[in-house]
Amino acid sequence: MSASDETLFDNNTWAGAQPRLSVLIPFKGDDPVDLLLALDREAADVEIVLLDDGSQDEGLAQRVTQTVAAARTPARFVRLAANIGRAKGRNRLASHARGEALLFLDSDMAPDDPHFLGRWRSLVDDENPPIAFGGFSLKQAPLRRETALHRRMAANSDCLGCDARRLAPEKTLFTSNLLIRRDVFDAEAFDEGFSGWGWEDVEWAMRAVRRWPILHIDNTATHLGLDSAATLAAKYEQSAANFARVAERHPQIVADYPSYRVARALKHVPLPTVWRPALKAFALADAAPLGAREFAMRLYRAALYAETIR
Repeated sequence: MSASDETLFDNNTWAGAQPRLSVLIPFKGDDPVDLLLALDREAADVEIVLLDDGSQDEGLAQRVTQTVAAARTPARFVRLAANIGRAKGRNRLASHARGEALLFLDSDMAPDDPHFLGRWRSLVDDENPPIAFGGFSLKQAPLRRETALHRRMAANSDCLGCDARRLAPEKTLFTSNLLIRRDVFDAEAFDEGFSGWGWEDVEWAMRAVRRWPILHIDNTATHLGLDSAATLAAKYEQSAANFARVAERHPQIVADYPSYRVARALKHVPLPTVWRPALKAFALADAAPLGAREFAMRLYRAALYAETIR
């Protein structure tokens, strides 16, 4: 897809703005309006670029356009005619940014602090780090039975404080709340060979950490878009080929991952077509104990990875 396959809408404050920080928000189907409104209320000296990665939803596009038009913050809305995927989409977003620092935010995030952007701006102004991750939380995520499994899994493995994240800086980094200096991104963009869901951000960090330090700070945003167990399983199914790509490109790093070690062990277990569906069925069973469902889902994910790794 080329630039001719995108349509642009800029608000009245976009032209002539010279921001130091560009906030980049991709979405496909999800509604980014609440996030845009929250960022605009802060009135920080930034610009915001949103990219619709082929949602093909006229109502959604109209809501985003109207919100961008009303925003005080310089903002651009990029609408793609067809989906190009997570890695290509983020690279496309960066091509529209004018700041010397890029803050990638997922569209289903909600800042946990009213000075969220101010904290990022201060960091850029004072330290200008090559890479920084602010972390994410579940502080504002609603409690729902259908998303209880995802909440538990995220709380146990993803919602870590900066001290814990610093122990494995490239593994505990996600594009949900990620700052990258422009020169770093120009040298190391996202690998567009990834497709579907998962692992493109961690793989990027594996490459980047060889050349630049990764700073972890506590400037969190809440992940509002928790998935049902069925949706989570479907995403893991999409991610298997991406995990294999990471394992092939970074074997020494991935060798220490528990999910890889388990996947290697499961390759030797006979009759996977029998026990793998059973694992999934148990993970999806709402009546089963949540801790046991979490174990089953993690084992199911490793079983999927076992199919694709060498």
